[in-house]
Order: sequence, then structure tokens, then C-alpha cells
Amino acid sequence: MKAMSKLLLGAGSLLALGIATSAQAAEGESIIKDRRIGYVTTELHWTMYQTPDGKAECPKGLSPNGPREIFKALFPNLGPVADTQLAREAIKMYPDDLPGNQFDYIPVTGTIANGLNLDGKVDADDFTSPTGEKGIDNAFFHVTGCNSQFRGPEGQLQLFANKQIPGFGYMRILLELTDVDSLSDDPDVTVTIYRGRDPLLLDATGEKVAPGGTQRVDMHYGTKIIQKFKAKIEGGVLISEAKDGKWPWQIFPGAPYSLQIRDMRFQLKLTPTAANGLIAGYYDVNSLYKWLTGWSTHHLSYGQLEAAEFHQQVKKYADAYPDANGKNTAISSAITLDMAQVYIVHPDRPVADATPAQPGKASVATAQQR
Repeated sequence: MKAMSKLLLGAGSLLALGIATSAQAAEGESIIKDRRIGYVTTELHWTMYQTPDGKAECPKGLSPNGPREIFKALFPNLGPVADTQLAREAIKMYPDDLPGNQFDYIPVTGTIANGLNLDGKVDADDFTSPTGEKGIDNAFFHVTGCNSQFRGPEGQLQLFANKQIPGFGYMRILLELTDVDSLSDDPDVTVTIYRGRDPLLLDATGEKVAPGGTQRVDMHYGTKIIQKFKAKIEGGVLISEAKDGKWPWQIFPGAPYSLQIRDMRFQLKLTPTAANGLIAGYYDVNSLYKWLTGWSTHHLSYGQLEAAEFHQQVKKYADAYPDANGKNTAISSAITLDMAQVYIVHPDRPVADATPAQPGKASVATAQQR
């Protein structure tokens, strides 16, 4: 009798699993409502190529000189606060006062990096992608690749920056795709950046964002970040046009900031539940430095990252948009962006109906705005 009960229980479980799987499939088929689909940011980090021991990209090891190490080398006997601590903090705030790198800063010397070919060329100083694509423009990887602050999974910038996403509204960035006929292939779609107003829907672990939540568009504080990009979908990959834009990224509580990006573009693999890929372009050098110094010197010390020395390296490898004096003001790079599907609610229209469509019947948006 017990054996029969277990058998029936197992059969019931399999039946429930089959029903759930069918429901998920139906939901996936009907996820595009009114020719639109939305996604919300779940994770961000600078695109990084890492080998297990780091020797291929960093044969000399990782950069050893952070704020603590440099301070100790400069002031072994300490001294007046004005001439020591305050002097170094002044250099952090005014990094151009530093004439050049005074301590070893180890750049990447490997030839492989993740990113995109931003200029359509294959130059001698370009990288090759792990899959063999040549012409990858990611000069910022020279600066970040051998610094433990940026490397994963232990990199503190990755850890702390992503902790801001669930808890701080400034980071609740949405992408809405409109005029969408298919997530596989569509020659003409529009991508719009918004900020969401609502808490993220977390899964059972409380650590990961689950797909299927709802986000109302922030039309009060978020209007300055609303941006539109024309795009296409090829083989399930969203490829947008390139144009100047901004991406909000807060890496420390109380220090909201947006990165300024020249020729900004998206390349994202799309599914009914997620969008994963890159935000690539030429990142404004000054904007990048202000973003970094949103972190305290204490936190920068976690990964041996001295701000002013870092700034010198960013200027050295900057590779685009020269100013009147011929000095480049932007550096090529890419951010890895992970997103979960959400239903986006606009102030002037209801959310698309999330009920799975019946076979052979078109979806109709009937849900009322909350």
C-alpha cells in the first residue's frame, strides 16, 4: 500500500511538473504583449576576460599598489595630517595634479578580451574575442584587467555595485522593446530606457530577481534618463544603433551617478525571461573617474586601486574623441548587463495582459493600470 501511495504521489508530481512546463511554454509564447516586452536590470559589471590563474592576461600578476600601500611608501614616518592624508585626498579629487604614474600599475598584456568592434576596423592594438572575432575595442580592459577590484568573483566593485541594484531605486533601470514581432528575428524595433518605481520581484532564495514582475515607469525623477535607440533582432540577439547616451550606475549609497557614453549601443541575447549582453561604447574619461570616486578611499583599498594612479592609466589608454589639444577624452569598453523580464506600466496606459494566450487567439491587453 505504501509502495502504491509513493507511485501515485510520484505520478502526481510528474503531472504537476508537466502542467507547469506547459504553462511556462505558453507564457513564453505570449510574453510579447501589444508588440512590446520589458526587462529590468539585475546585475552589472565591467566586461572582463579572465583565465583561471590570470597568467595569460596578467603574466606580471595583479597591480600591487593601492591607497594603503602608496600611503605607507610615501609617509613611512607619517607626519602632519595636512601634508599626508589630506594631501593624498586632494590628489584623488584633482588627479590631473599628479604628473604621471609614480608607482607600478600593471596593465593587461594579453590579446584576448570581451567586447565589441566599435569602429568596424581591425587595428594592431585591438583585442580578439574568446570566440575568435578580431577588432574588439576595449581599451579600458588594459586598465582594469589586472586589478583585483574589477575581477570576479572577488572584485569588490562587482560585489558592492550589484548590491545596490535591488535596494536602491536609482539603479532600477528598465529597457522596453516596442514594435516587436518576434524575439528571434525582427528588422525594426525600438529600445527605450526608463527607471522603474517598484521593488524587484525576488525568487525563493531572496537573492535573485525572478522574471514576471511589474514595474511602473518613474516619470517624476526618471525623465532625464529616458532615451530611445533604434534596433534590430537577429538570431535572438538585439543589436541597437550607436549614439551618445548615459547609463545610471550607483556604486555607493548616497552617490548616484550616470556614466556618459559616446556611441553607446546594446547587444543583448533575448529570451522570454531574460536579456543578457553588453552596453558598449566610448566611456567619457572624466565621467568614468567621477563614477569611480563615488567610492571612498577605504573601499578602493579593498582591491589595491589608487584613484589618481588609475586616472593616469585611463588617460593613457583613452582611444577616441580627441579634444582641441589632440588628447583623447573617451575610452572604449563594455559593461556586462543582465536583466529579467518585467511587465512595464506607463502612466498613460495599462500594463499588457500577462495571461497566456489561448492557441489560435491573439493576446489582448486587458489588465488595468495599478
